[in-house]
Order: sequence, then C-alpha cells, then structure tokens
Amino acid sequence: MKRFALIGAAGYIAPRHMRAIKDTGNELVSAYDINDSVGIIDSISPQSEFFTDFERFYDHAWRLKRKPETALDYVAICSPNYLHQPHIAAGLRLGCDVICEKPLVPTAALLDELALAERETGKRVFNILQLRHHQAILALKKKVAGDGGASKYDVELTYITSRGKWYMESWKGDMRKSFGLATNIGVHFYDMLHFIFGKLQRNVVHYSSESKATGYLEYEHARVRWFLSIDANDLPESVKGKKSTYRSITVDGQEIEFSEGFTDLHTVSYQEILVGRGYGLEDARHCVETVDTIRSAKSVAPQHEEGHPFLNRLIR
Repeated sequence: MKRFALIGAAGYIAPRHMRAIKDTGNELVSAYDINDSVGIIDSISPQSEFFTDFERFYDHAWRLKRKPETALDYVAICSPNYLHQPHIAAGLRLGCDVICEKPLVPTAALLDELALAERETGKRVFNILQLRHHQAILALKKKVAGDGGASKYDVELTYITSRGKWYMESWKGDMRKSFGLATNIGVHFYDMLHFIFGKLQRNVVHYSSESKATGYLEYEHARVRWFLSIDANDLPESVKGKKSTYRSITVDGQEIEFSEGFTDLHTVSYQEILVGRGYGLEDARHCVETVDTIRSAKSVAPQHEEGHPFLNRLIR
C-alpha cells in the first residue's frame, strides 16, 4: 500500500484522483486546499488529514518523512494550472514521486526546470494523459500504425463544454493562471493527436477569444481542423437543450465514438503509473510545446480547406 498526499483537494478533478488512490488499494494520508469544501473526502478517505495552509501541510509531510513507515510515497496535484510547477517541485523535495494533472506546465523551459528537480531528488514526475488509455483512441492508433503511414488522414476535432458566467470569474478565466482556453481544456486533445498521428509539422490559429478558439494542425499522418469552446451557443442544434457537452472526432469523414469510457481513465492512469508504465516529463513535452505556440500565435486567415466548419460563424 502506497501513501499519498493530495494538493488541490477542493477542485473539480480531485475526486477522480481520490477514487483512483482508493481503487488501486492505496491510502490518502493528507490533503490540502485553500478552500474547505472537501466533504467528498468523507466518502473516500475519512481518516485523511486536511490542511488549508500550505505551510502546515508541508510541515506535516516533512515530519512524516522522518520515519520510513510513515513517509509519503506520492503527491498528487490538482491545483490551478499556474501552481503546478511549484507544487510538483515541493512534492519532489519531500522525497515523493509526483502525479500531476494536465497541463503539466505552460512552457518547455519549465519542463526542463522540473527535469533538473528530478535529477536533484531522484524522484519522478508523471502526467495524467488519460486519453492515451481510452480504448477508442488505442484502436485508432493501432489502425493508423497498421496503415504504414502511406497517407495523411483528414481529421476534424470539435469539443464544446458549456460553462456559466462563473468560469470567467474563476482562475480558469484568468490567462495568467490557466494559460488560456486551448491550454486549459485542449491540452489532452493535442496530446492525443500527437499520440496517434506522430510529430507536429504545422500549427496555425485562425481565431482565439476568451471563450473559444479554432485552428489547424498538421501531423506526420494527419491534417487536423480543430474547434474548442465553452460557449453553449456553439452547441449543434441536435444537442442544445439535451446535453451541455459535445465531443466529436471524425477521421476521413467517419465518426470516432469516444464520448463514453471517460469515467475510469484516471484509475487506469494510476494503475499504469504504479506498475512503472506512467507518462513522464518527455511524454508531455509535445503537447506543452503545442499549446505554448497556440497561446502566443496571432490569428491568420485559413488557407484552402484548412478552416474548421464552425469558423464561418465567428468571422461573419
């Protein structure tokens, strides 16, 4: 049984980490968040210590470190994006391996900084890249690999996840803290595209705002038109009033069904990490570089057939 601490216990994604810790037969020893809305702990790990001050959390973990039988093995991180790098570094310096939500960090330079911290401490950082474990994605990767790379696929990615006014008032709506929409809700999709279709060759942004973005990515084996949004008005008419989220991936016009099967992917990710098959810093580098480019790019008009169909709604 491994002993875990969790940073960011009041966040949206934290319960999935708590359940993954429990479902893999391990123990949540302590948790930290500046907010105290963490009642979910009672149904998963009621014996866990909880702190609202990072200094007290860190001191508690340091004292546990003095004895092998009480020392923490892992620190899981679900804090806001801009805090990932310092929280990862703190976990490593506590003598723990670290499991962190995406986006791991905003830039390749910070990946290099974490690589240095790994060498200094002898511990590892693992990123949750859960779509790499989705059965539909694995099947598509196998199909592409089986084709031998003779041709490029035409891919259309659409992800609309409706958010209320609270979103822009939270840290997620603050570019300095979330690093923007494409980073916050898109980074795992860009990782998925790289995972399936190989190295990125071209990265162009056609439109970007606080609530939506669209562009074109070209990989070794795919041409991808993508659209991301948190605006419910962008939902297709067939979905409006029925669902608040719409995910679609088409490959050469054929829909890839991946709307189901998300629930347990964090647990699968933990299982893989615990047996030594987790995704580390270098695995995350490609998607970190992709979103860094998107974040700093100026929008340009699409070339022939490179624009996502939804782009027409935005440039009328």
